[in-house]
Amino acid sequence: MLGKRFSKVTFGSVAGVMLMAAAACGGGNSGGTTASEAPSSAGASSAAPQGGLKVGLAFDVGGRGDKSFNDAAYAGLEKAKTELGADIKELSPAADGSNRGDLLRQLADAGYNPIIGVGFAYGEDIKKAAEEYPDIQFAVVDSASNAPNVTGLLFAEEQGSYLAGVAAALKSKSGHVGFVGGVENDLIKKFQAGFQAGVKSVKADAKIDVKYLTPDGDFSGFKAPDKGKLAAEKMYQDGADIVYHASGDSGLGVFQAAAAAGKKAIGVDSDQRQTVKESDLQKVIMTSMLKRVDVGVFEFIKAFQGGAKGGSDTVYDLKVDGVGLATTGGEIDDIKDKLDAAKKDIVDGKITVPAKP
Repeated sequence: MLGKRFSKVTFGSVAGVMLMAAAACGGGNSGGTTASEAPSSAGASSAAPQGGLKVGLAFDVGGRGDKSFNDAAYAGLEKAKTELGADIKELSPAADGSNRGDLLRQLADAGYNPIIGVGFAYGEDIKKAAEEYPDIQFAVVDSASNAPNVTGLLFAEEQGSYLAGVAAALKSKSGHVGFVGGVENDLIKKFQAGFQAGVKSVKADAKIDVKYLTPDGDFSGFKAPDKGKLAAEKMYQDGADIVYHASGDSGLGVFQAAAAAGKKAIGVDSDQRQTVKESDLQKVIMTSMLKRVDVGVFEFIKAFQGGAKGGSDTVYDLKVDGVGLATTGGEIDDIKDKLDAAKKDIVDGKITVPAKP
């Protein structure tokens, strides 16, 4: 299952990372912490929820089966079912995401607690739902907490993307690479910024093509493989030999373009060399930038079971291996030392990775 697939991470394991969520009910946003700074839920007070654990999760656009972001979240939910005995329920939004708030209310009315919204687009809907259901704990992936009963699960995407950029620059024979973003918003620009910085740290004169599939607010860019294929095809035709995507389900089109051109691609969120079923597409995925949404989701649920409350954020960064690179296929094994060195410099503060292009 997917939960085991995520175990193949370069540069260490995320095992032992515990979610904070210690702010008292009624408190505001107390500011973010990294997962390594977060107190464990072990030994939590008598506030632990009574009765069976019922966990609801609302996917982002594309839903379960995207082989990327949503599937990473589901892996954490499934682990909670297996290891914590949780009764789980998952819902997917309409293609345009217009019913996100309705999904949260459906879960709340059905007695699910906690409830997790997958993706920053749930930010406002989670805020409203948290006000309507003050006795329910919520979490939202990629959005800061905005209520005393909300926990933000945040990731240092730019740091993991920096390593992807280093790998791309070291492996590129043409000195020309590309980046395909699903939606042109601040979150996906973090991927772009980190990737560009990583590439330039190795080859200052490298050429980097950038293409976004849809503008900010149009989330269809995360579920448009045809657009992803066209964007990548153009980059390969123009001389790029490696393309990194941060476009959800649209990445399938990027892989198809890479296979047709005999070039390479870099996946995102999940170890896509394992989640993509087509063998011809697996072979073109040099590595994937892992964003451990599975860990964030599972640790939030585990902390809730222990009695923890929301009200602030947890950041999963390179220090706790909340992001990293997949090693399936062995294509980056020969540059491991250089990748390890880059990671160490980021963790030690010698390199500050930009979050904006």
